[in-house]
Amino acid sequence: MDVLNPALSSDNRADRRYIPVLMLLFFGSGCSALIYEIVWFHLIQLVIGSSAVSIGVLLSTYMGGMCLGSLLLPFVVPVQRHPLRVYAVIELGIGIMGIVVLFGVPWLYRLYAAGAGSAVSGLWLRAIICAICLLLPTFLMGATLPAVARWIERTPQGISWLGFLYGSNITGAVFGSLLAGFYLLRVYDTAMATYVAATINVGVSVIAFTLSGKVLHRISSEPSLTEFSAFTNGTNRSAYVTIGLSGLCALGAEVTWTRLLSLMLGATVYAFSIILASFLIGLGIGTSIGSAISRRVKPAIALAWCQMLLCVAVAWTAYMLTQSIPYWPIDPSLSKNPWFNFQLDLLRCLWATLPPACLWGASFPLAM
Repeated sequence: MDVLNPALSSDNRADRRYIPVLMLLFFGSGCSALIYEIVWFHLIQLVIGSSAVSIGVLLSTYMGGMCLGSLLLPFVVPVQRHPLRVYAVIELGIGIMGIVVLFGVPWLYRLYAAGAGSAVSGLWLRAIICAICLLLPTFLMGATLPAVARWIERTPQGISWLGFLYGSNITGAVFGSLLAGFYLLRVYDTAMATYVAATINVGVSVIAFTLSGKVLHRISSEPSLTEFSAFTNGTNRSAYVTIGLSGLCALGAEVTWTRLLSLMLGATVYAFSIILASFLIGLGIGTSIGSAISRRVKPAIALAWCQMLLCVAVAWTAYMLTQSIPYWPIDPSLSKNPWFNFQLDLLRCLWATLPPACLWGASFPLAM
């Protein structure tokens, strides 16, 4: 279990007891991130509509910001900084930006309404609005995992623990998506949901900053697992390209499946929450399995098998969404109990999307 970089090495084994706390922090980080995503989806669809193009622009901007944050952190923050203090500042920044977006989107609505023109110009304006609203907070979200990854040793055991941290983050994301869609936005409103997410961010920041004073940080001469310099040689580049193409397919599939499932469940924030939760459940299961087996198998072979099986899994989902689920002999309108309808909707989403989501989740720790 000597997974943390020199900070948790042989002369600091006692610091290993803080690993569960770190996993709890990542759970809170994932929870707040998905609350924001549900809230932002609700706010932005009021500005640019809820079409497939709008969903695609929203998700691509959201993921693009996270990608930039993950990629550029090593160039912005020097390695001498304590990872937990960097993580604490990032979480505090996410909370502040979440509140800024809450008040900024209604103001930008007037800009969109005044400048909306043809289909092409309107699409570009949608993308610009999403970028203005989401780029900075999602940039910070993407930087959280690389910040803490500077603590992780480049060994199979260390990579396994990094995968479990990612899995804890996804578990929090599942909880956050359901909490936002079925409680915060149902009982309260977007402002209250944003304040709850920001409070979680502040709490995570305070705990991380306090924890940074209890554990040491020693600088390693090797690049972090998630830093770009770790992928520049020819041996690692193939894994980098593979997981990049896999992510491209995952996001394209998510946009398509979200649109198809919305036609069955209804184009509401509740349906979006269920769809996101089911997809994230699969990612979490797959990440946990991939992290557990990454120390016992040849990762390259296992990653290749995941990608080949994804061809079958994606075909499964396509068949379920077009030829099977729409024809199930079930009439949801027979029950007026929302709990029963929730179970049915969640079952339909999981039945369709769980196999490919599990394989995409397992691909991350195997590629690492």
